[in-house]
Amino acid sequence: MGRRMIVILAILFGALGALPAGVAAADREPVKIGLNYPKTGPYATQGLDQYRAATMALEEINAGGGILGRPVEIVWRDSQSKVDVTKRNVTELIEREQVKMLFGGSASSVAIAAGEIAQQHGVPFFGTLTYSTDTTGKDGHRYVFRECYDSWMAAQVLAVYLNARFPSKKYFYVTADYTWGWTTETAMRVLTGTAGATHGRALTPFPTATTQDFRGALAKAQAAAPDVLVLVLFGQDMVSAIRIANELGLNRKTQIVVPNLTLGMAEDAGPEAMADVVGALPWAWNIPYKYDYPGGRRFVESFAKRYDRYPCTSGASAYTILYEYKAAVERAGTFDGAAVVRALEGHAYTLLKDYQIWRSFDHQSVQRVFAVRCKPAAEVVKDRFKQDYFEVLGSLPGDEAAIGFAQWKAQRVAAGKPPQLEALPGEK
Repeated sequence: MGRRMIVILAILFGALGALPAGVAAADREPVKIGLNYPKTGPYATQGLDQYRAATMALEEINAGGGILGRPVEIVWRDSQSKVDVTKRNVTELIEREQVKMLFGGSASSVAIAAGEIAQQHGVPFFGTLTYSTDTTGKDGHRYVFRECYDSWMAAQVLAVYLNARFPSKKYFYVTADYTWGWTTETAMRVLTGTAGATHGRALTPFPTATTQDFRGALAKAQAAAPDVLVLVLFGQDMVSAIRIANELGLNRKTQIVVPNLTLGMAEDAGPEAMADVVGALPWAWNIPYKYDYPGGRRFVESFAKRYDRYPCTSGASAYTILYEYKAAVERAGTFDGAAVVRALEGHAYTLLKDYQIWRSFDHQSVQRVFAVRCKPAAEVVKDRFKQDYFEVLGSLPGDEAAIGFAQWKAQRVAAGKPPQLEALPGEK
């Protein structure tokens, strides 16, 4: 090594040594992100996909240099789809683990609870699977964002299909007794014109429903003899109920509708039980191929190569959230929560599908939504993973499916909430 090079290196190392103690080390410390997801409980299948896709995104982001040059670390907690567990988890993730961002869900009650704590601490929270309109509606906060669609958007695209094929027909609702169930049933009733008492209902507990609860609810449905049976149930609750409905022969007499479907739910129930069931979703693995979404195809192929199966909508949401958080931090140039929120508001993006935008007034990701019908069992099992469940019946662009500002504001005022989200530090 030449004398000149030795001098240059000595100067550089001397300059580094003159930095304030700990600065260089801090720049290399991992950035912690908290994932509160259902590893156990009735929504565990959807939680597993979040875990898998988040792991994949984490490794890709770190291989590309992390976020602002710092590696990312995910700290995992099991929500069990329970509010009390979630409150403990989220508080610990923020106060002990010092996470810079939180995401997760698979129960709207859990997402709402997590969002409240995140707001108090100024930490951004992203809901992966939370379909209640309350999440970004009456219970929305400035630090809360929802990447998936909501109950209203799902009901909008389903209503187009159902109103054309079942006008003036009799409906019956079996509904999970919590915020997602209530708001989903309300949206379906309003948009299909089935708000009256003629269209019956039965409530089932959440998250403690038993097989006996579903048998009792479906016996009431059978006695009502509806043309359309709407199962406002999710995860293993939906799986249990739809198997019982088929045992009772309801699938032969009525159109079964599951307003919010996922691949995991269809797979757990099985192709025979799911045949001809109609539902809605914001994304499915085959949609990027049908509509030529290159980012979605790359995600599906990478996921399938790694896990020998296709991703479902919860995985797509978790994957998208990590990349959108990364992009927002880099636009803001900081991990500061308020700055990241500002960088997200009104920002449009295209990742796994077509155009989406983080709407400024409520932080809903406004996006295209899809109505689907489950294929016959013989078609499903032809697929290499036996997961080709969904035939797309139609879609609606996000600006047609989502509620507008006037409706959102009216819901907030009716609930005694301010007609706008909270101010950030430095705002009036």
